[in-house]
Amino acid sequence: MTLLQLQYIVKIVECGSMNEASHALYISQPALSSAVKELEKEMGIEIFTRSSQGIALTVDGVEFLQYARQILDQTELMNERYKHTKPRKQLCQVSTQHYMFAVEAFVEMINSSDSEEYEFSIREDRTREIIESVANMRSEIGILYTSDFNRNVINKLLREKHLEFHPLFNAGLHVFISRENPLAAKDRLTMEDLKPYPFIQFEQGEEGSFYFAEEAVWPEYASKQINVTDRATNLNFIVGLNGYTISTGIDNEDLNTEKIVTVPLDADDRMLVGWITNERSNLSHAAETYISKLKEVVRKHGYSTIEG
Repeated sequence: MTLLQLQYIVKIVECGSMNEASHALYISQPALSSAVKELEKEMGIEIFTRSSQGIALTVDGVEFLQYARQILDQTELMNERYKHTKPRKQLCQVSTQHYMFAVEAFVEMINSSDSEEYEFSIREDRTREIIESVANMRSEIGILYTSDFNRNVINKLLREKHLEFHPLFNAGLHVFISRENPLAAKDRLTMEDLKPYPFIQFEQGEEGSFYFAEEAVWPEYASKQINVTDRATNLNFIVGLNGYTISTGIDNEDLNTEKIVTVPLDADDRMLVGWITNERSNLSHAAETYISKLKEVVRKHGYSTIEG
């Protein structure tokens, strides 16, 4: 086993594919694949599963990755101590449902970084993709919600993937609508009020179901429904088509002032928003900072965070 082989494993996980990792490492894909197979043979384990959909870490691979990162981190500390080399880039990768506050906290984390070099990634993904990303350690942190409706299904999947859910805050449901919408002046809205307007929903793909929907409630029957994949499109449709979506009450202050308003929904349902982590891994300093900023942002918007 060599440090170079460990670096290969980490890079493959970061890139998500053997092909992308080979380009990033400036070596051929056959050479990279051969190095991985030699390491697997030496360790007596299978680190990656290979299929037509790509590669993914095995259970042994997840554990091996943690040890590999620890060894590389310790090696870097020795280099800094005795060779006076520059520290490695700070790394942090986050996958999240389409929440403005998650991006706001990411900006705060980057602004507070004292590292001369860093490589941070944030992806707004489908619910199942967030879970898979943290399970395969492509992301350190995933942000999603549970509710009375989906909690059993989500928690079962998290247990199967060896993931932990950390509650962040509780939120009542709110409707995001255009400031020009006639309903914007109301103190509260009902699903009956919303019937004439297009329902904007985040699409969850072929493997999605109501349990993975980002919207905690939805109309029994929507005569007008639009499925979208990104937050900007969602917000543009709310304004341009007088549509609506349902989420937490946390919005973007600049956007709210200009074009969109949030109105409480008259419903008993609530969203428990939190972050998930892989129980086999330890968070990086940057990831811990992100969680701290996440709590600060949530409190700034008037919500109480769940500590513990």
